[in-house]
Amino acid sequence: MKNVTDSFVSLGHWPSAGSFGFNTDILATNLINLSVVLGVLIFFGKGVLRDLLDNRKQRILNTIRNSEELRVGAIEQLEKAQARFQKAEMEADQFRVNGYSEIEREKVNLINSTYKILEQLENYKNETIHFEKQRAINQVQQRVFQQALQGALGTLNSCLNNELHLRTISANIGMFGVMKEITD
Repeated sequence: MKNVTDSFVSLGHWPSAGSFGFNTDILATNLINLSVVLGVLIFFGKGVLRDLLDNRKQRILNTIRNSEELRVGAIEQLEKAQARFQKAEMEADQFRVNGYSEIEREKVNLINSTYKILEQLENYKNETIHFEKQRAINQVQQRVFQQALQGALGTLNSCLNNELHLRTISANIGMFGVMKEITD
């Protein structure tokens, strides 16, 4: 420590200008050199350092501003995307509800048309049964009539002889004559 104070004290005893010498005290010369370098750096580097720091500050502020703008933009896009998603969900729900109601409507229509078809088939069946019944009745009536006619003809042919046959024909011709006179 004594060497440091000695170096400052010895500064006052420097010889007058004109002579140049080397100071061999390392600690004294280092402190002097260091203080000179720091003084020069502070004097000349103050503006450069300030400019560097100002530039750095501006870049940081610009980055923060850009980040904030990007954040605001991202929030807006997120809100828009959420709105589109909600709209799409509502449309999907609407399609789902419409689809279910359409399916129910089609189901009811199909059931109703099936009942109508079954009713028509039942009517056709009943009409066919009625028609077949009527046809069977007509066939039975024709057979009964034919058999009755054949039986009557057989009875008449066995009971009638030629004389009775001629009298019946003459009586019928007479009746036709009377009918003709009445109509004229």
